[in-house]
Amino acid sequence: MDQNKPETYHSYLKALVNISQAITSDLFIEDILKLIVMVTARVLSVEICSLWLVDETASPPIIRLKATQAIEPAYVKDRRLGLNEGVVGWVVSHQHPLQIENVLEDERFKEKEMARRLGLVSMLGVPLRANADRVCGALNCFTSRPCRFSEAEINLITTVANQATVAILNTELMVQTRVIQEELETRKLTERAKEVLMRRRQMSGPEAYRWIQKRSMDTRKSMRCVAEAILLSEEL
Repeated sequence: MDQNKPETYHSYLKALVNISQAITSDLFIEDILKLIVMVTARVLSVEICSLWLVDETASPPIIRLKATQAIEPAYVKDRRLGLNEGVVGWVVSHQHPLQIENVLEDERFKEKEMARRLGLVSMLGVPLRANADRVCGALNCFTSRPCRFSEAEINLITTVANQATVAILNTELMVQTRVIQEELETRKLTERAKEVLMRRRQMSGPEAYRWIQKRSMDTRKSMRCVAEAILLSEEL
């Protein structure tokens, strides 16, 4: 990989522009992550590029493979690691880039048999840094020949990792915002439905709420659905 060629830097810039445009588009997060690994693998001419995310909902937290351009069944199968397991765990737990010139000779790399089958030799992993204290995943690149990644390549992958983190955090924020909005809307509908029941059935506020709650459990429908049905019947 000759980093002195002007066209190489042009490719870098074009790749970053493509990723930036994807992040600001209406693509789903899965599509954005897939584009990130595909563009990175193509620009750097690496055998495999993979993106891993920390799943904090698991107990204890684990790291899951979320995107790769690889098609080998041995690599794309459902894969998960502990926070301190393998090179991915090392990058996440140490919050620092890791470069290995020969994965078969490094004890931190645990999947040596797979590396032999796929012909993987060198690798570079960089953290997906959410902030100074939090890393939400890792971006890894593997080559099929001995390689020492240049400073320019490390900077590129780090920049791509940062952009991936922006996309992930933006998606998390949108989901949280949507959940909050839905919760507020449900509360408003429930309050209006309570008022209907209080007027119709001469119930107190707590009694009306418990009625809606029980109806929700009995019908296995959400309280919002029950509240909407009550309001609809009022309109009819």
